[in-house]
Amino acid sequence: MRIASVAAVKSQFSAFLRECRNGPVVVTRNGLPVAALVPILDEDELEDLVLAYSPRFRAILGKANRQIAAGEGLSATEFWGDMGAAPSAEAIR
Repeated sequence: MRIASVAAVKSQFSAFLRECRNGPVVVTRNGLPVAALVPILDEDELEDLVLAYSPRFRAILGKANRQIAAGEGLSATEFWGDMGAAPSAEAIR
């Protein structure tokens, strides 16, 4: 992981974009981290990143977790039955 100042990243942005392929580049301002450059290698990674920072999606997950904790959730078998598909071994985990 590389750490670089805003000024350094600003002056050599293309080089830091290439470098982030090897690992995140943490960008600092006045010595404090303010951002990170991470590579996006495919559309799935982009979608994961967007969802991870989506307040609406995080609220949906929070509500679902509260429902599960209160015993209001569905088991994997019930969920996949409702979806009309058999659960994969990975989905049950």
